[in-house]
Amino acid sequence: MRRDGDDTGRMPPGPAPVHRPAGSASDEDRAARVALTWLAEPGNRTVWGLVHAAGAPATLDRLIRGDISDSALRDAVLARSAAGDPRRLADGALRRADRLGARLVVPDDAEWPVAVGDLSRMHLTIGGRVNQDTRPPLCIWVRGTRPLHEALGRSVAVVGARAATGYGTHATTEIAYGLAEREWTVVSGGAFGIDAAAHRAALAANGFTVAVLASGVDRPYPSGNAALLEQIAERGLLISEWPPGSEPLRHRFLIRNRVIAAATRGTVVVEAAARSGAVQTMSRVLALNRIAMVVPGPVTSAMSVGCHELLREHPQTRLVTGLSHVLEEVGRIGEHLTEPPRGPDHRRDGLDEESALVLEAVPRRGVADAEQLAAKAGLGLRVVLRRLSLLETTGLVERRDGGFALARAARTRRG
Repeated sequence: MRRDGDDTGRMPPGPAPVHRPAGSASDEDRAARVALTWLAEPGNRTVWGLVHAAGAPATLDRLIRGDISDSALRDAVLARSAAGDPRRLADGALRRADRLGARLVVPDDAEWPVAVGDLSRMHLTIGGRVNQDTRPPLCIWVRGTRPLHEALGRSVAVVGARAATGYGTHATTEIAYGLAEREWTVVSGGAFGIDAAAHRAALAANGFTVAVLASGVDRPYPSGNAALLEQIAERGLLISEWPPGSEPLRHRFLIRNRVIAAATRGTVVVEAAARSGAVQTMSRVLALNRIAMVVPGPVTSAMSVGCHELLREHPQTRLVTGLSHVLEEVGRIGEHLTEPPRGPDHRRDGLDEESALVLEAVPRRGVADAEQLAAKAGLGLRVVLRRLSLLETTGLVERRDGGFALARAARTRRG
């Protein structure tokens, strides 16, 4: 039976030097933040408030003493503490990360992503503890070499259904590949379906991608994506609030979604069922006033029901159908303006109203003289004659058999 009571595995015996990333935070502060994240799940409102007011070491001491009014938190701390010493567990997690080549990033470090601090002001009216305990992370574990703040400073989240359709995968690949090509970091959750398609597209474009995990950074989940997640660790970043070895418990996916929403410039939901983690992520995006983008799908697809409800119920959401729309939303004003879609240009597009009426009066087959055309168009004969000269010049009509007929090209394109 394991004595530490957490998910981080067996602690190594004996002391050993542990690497710490550069920054002003003390080793005591780092270890306390790790211990607090084990005692209470990340985002806990009470814990974050105490740390913000008194610091992590003092808060850890207070929780261990049971000097807290939140009864649910006090019970959780007692249960976890009975299973293992939080300080020993934190020390073991830091040593395990050191062997793994991972690092712990805390708010005092230069690479801390300051955008997640907006979670301190986020308010949700939805019931349930997971919707109330949405405060910023106390610490973030990172695998990969690029500084975290740099990777997330110009980033877009692309998320959606695990049971993605071919349509969803295609739309995701087009968007994520294009973003990565233009040096935007693609952020997602490492899951099957839309998440995996977004990560793969970014890697295929030789771009940068970040997977935000609900397990330890050394514990790939789902296991079917293990090779993909290892690629991300080598060429991008794997990040998590939970110590190495932590299990991907169901509620942790809902907890981590707030980080995806807060750390990025905006979020694109490609496919989502009526009840899905992607829809829950979007509730955080909207509450944070981040850019909320939704790709519509077929009205017959169960995988697009959540997308369509987001568009119906939330006026702030933006309908996007491809890369150009996404870039227009997340870029600086005027940086990625696109022309509205239109059909191919045609010579008749620039005709004045009278010329268009005369052209419409010319029969599809056969010929008509000027008088017949004037009667059909409801215009004077002189006007019709002038307009016929113009239409001849532009190659839309031609003289034939004593009258006027549509030119061959005009006849084949006429609706």
